[in-house]
Amino acid sequence: MQDAVMFDPRPAEDTTSEPSADGAERRAAKARREFNKLQKRLRRQVGNAIIDYDMIREGDKVMVCLSGGKDSYTMLEILRSLQRNAPVDFSLVAVNLDQKQPGFPEHVLPAYLDGIGVDYHILERDTYSVVKEKTPEGKTTCALCSRLRRGSLYGYAEEIGATKIALGHHREDILETLFLNLFFGGSLKSMPPKLLSDDGKNIVIRPLAYCREADIAEFSRRMDFPIIPCNLCGSQPNLQRQVVKEMLAEWEARHPGRLESMFKAVTNVAPSQLADRELFDFAGLEDRQAKMQADRIELHNEP
Repeated sequence: MQDAVMFDPRPAEDTTSEPSADGAERRAAKARREFNKLQKRLRRQVGNAIIDYDMIREGDKVMVCLSGGKDSYTMLEILRSLQRNAPVDFSLVAVNLDQKQPGFPEHVLPAYLDGIGVDYHILERDTYSVVKEKTPEGKTTCALCSRLRRGSLYGYAEEIGATKIALGHHREDILETLFLNLFFGGSLKSMPPKLLSDDGKNIVIRPLAYCREADIAEFSRRMDFPIIPCNLCGSQPNLQRQVVKEMLAEWEARHPGRLESMFKAVTNVAPSQLADRELFDFAGLEDRQAKMQADRIELHNEP
């Protein structure tokens, strides 16, 4: 996939009449170069993830789940950019799940999507009331909210004939989930870049899997996306995910490159060096040893 022409989404200020015009122009030129590098890096990382995990094929209809946060806006924009030069033909449709949270600005996403000319649907489901009713006081709403949201989106993907469901999880999301399962779930698993749903009806892809959250945040800021905060999840104190996020951020600050190394580990698993009996045949090691020994003797006796 080739890089498209890059641009600075913010118009340069007209400073020709100011004494410091040359300095302002240099700063603007530097800002444009930095933005171009950032956009190219995100395009490259998303393109590599798509290729590495065979995320998008010829004729796919990709349902881009748009929450109104920085991650999903960035995912949509980068996929649109790649779509223009992709070696395969695929379509994009943005879908927002309006969960009927009080104060949710219903006009923001339709206005934005109309403005950029993207096909979209607004799916209205009052999961907010269900979550508030079913979640005990003081407990986090994330688990139930996630299940309801996922069920609604999976079902809607079938309705509109989407062949892939794109979610905006990035590198840090994947690592946070790994440690959440390790610390609190007793399992060594995370968010795969590509996933077949349990019922076999949907394939989920995560095109931002290789992307750093800091890069996404900066890209979102430079693009000036109309961010819609989540008042259900984000407002809860002492979330386990937030604790893990802070832990990882501290590790990266003290040991730069540690997150990159940990993410590489997620893609470089050695089942024989763990202890999952379903994943590796420990009981068959003696038979394997005997076969290897027999093969060595046979090779040694060959004329």
